[in-house]
Amino acid sequence: MFLRVARHTNDLDRIEKFYVDILGFERLGGFQKHNNYDGIFIGKSGLDWHFEFTQSETNANHTFDEDDVIVLYPKTILDYNELIKRLLQCNISSIHAINPFWNENGKMFLDPDGYRIVVSPLKAEISEIE
Repeated sequence: MFLRVARHTNDLDRIEKFYVDILGFERLGGFQKHNNYDGIFIGKSGLDWHFEFTQSETNANHTFDEDDVIVLYPKTILDYNELIKRLLQCNISSIHAINPFWNENGKMFLDPDGYRIVVSPLKAEISEIE
């Protein structure tokens, strides 16, 4: 199964800079003027998922709450520390998460559209619910 997370934005350039230059993802491709939409694909080469961000003449109207988050798990504590350092050096302040788990197990930031991103050094175990 492949996964694409698609989201409309009002500023593709800021989104690309945040996800590629700061978070370290790759620009996998893009398009212009496809049915009046411009877009970019962001992720990591060779994986079965990516983000698609689009922009058009219609403004994005984001509705989400404080528990809607994207969680990133850097592979090592060194990678985690470097990512946190890069975010802070780019004047992106961490914010308080409503869910205390994320405050105890990572740091939360806002992307340019106001979506919450958690960077966690701990990959929580996922178990099946029977």
